[in-house]
Amino acid sequence: MTKTIKITALVLAAGFIALPFCASAQTAPKDAPKTIDPAIVDAYVKATFGKAPPEWQERIVPDETLKTCNAYHNNVPSAEADKIVQRELAKVVYPADGKFLGDWKEGRKVANNGRGGQFSDPPDTIAGGNCYACHQLEKSEVSFGTLGPSLTNYGKDRKYAPDEIKNAFTKIYDSQAVLACSNMPRFGANKVLSEQQIKDLVALLFDPESPVNK
Repeated sequence: MTKTIKITALVLAAGFIALPFCASAQTAPKDAPKTIDPAIVDAYVKATFGKAPPEWQERIVPDETLKTCNAYHNNVPSAEADKIVQRELAKVVYPADGKFLGDWKEGRKVANNGRGGQFSDPPDTIAGGNCYACHQLEKSEVSFGTLGPSLTNYGKDRKYAPDEIKNAFTKIYDSQAVLACSNMPRFGANKVLSEQQIKDLVALLFDPESPVNK
């Protein structure tokens, strides 16, 4: 038991987060060990997901972007940040019809849905964005996370500009295409949300009738 606890502490200190559904690598504590054997971290993570389906085994392997963010504890040099943004921007697939706004009422459902992303979920589980875990979206909301900024009046503050609407779609699809080592999940790039769900979320942010802009 003691050995397991020690390994767990090392993993947490290393700030190792590889799952694509997660936001990004976590910042290591100031008193964290300067050197940690990657093999120990790798062995622990693999053991943790040992009973997961085969397709989930691939998710514990960090991609190039996460490796870079982990290596620098999210404080990447500007040159590396530029590489990340360019690489992730290439992954963004914009709507073929050129329309970025869906139905804000459906977007509200997506924002409030925290289901999905667990290998114990039934195959037909519809994943949500769980946006309220990190953001305030409505002024009337009294329970919300503060990891991300408040999004109240999001569209109104941006004067509902088309370029801002496209930028919001990009950010939700792949946050690191906008900000390297962002804490926000890459919802579209990692196929957590569908194109339509992302459109609906963008509508929640920009539709004048949305409670976000009231």
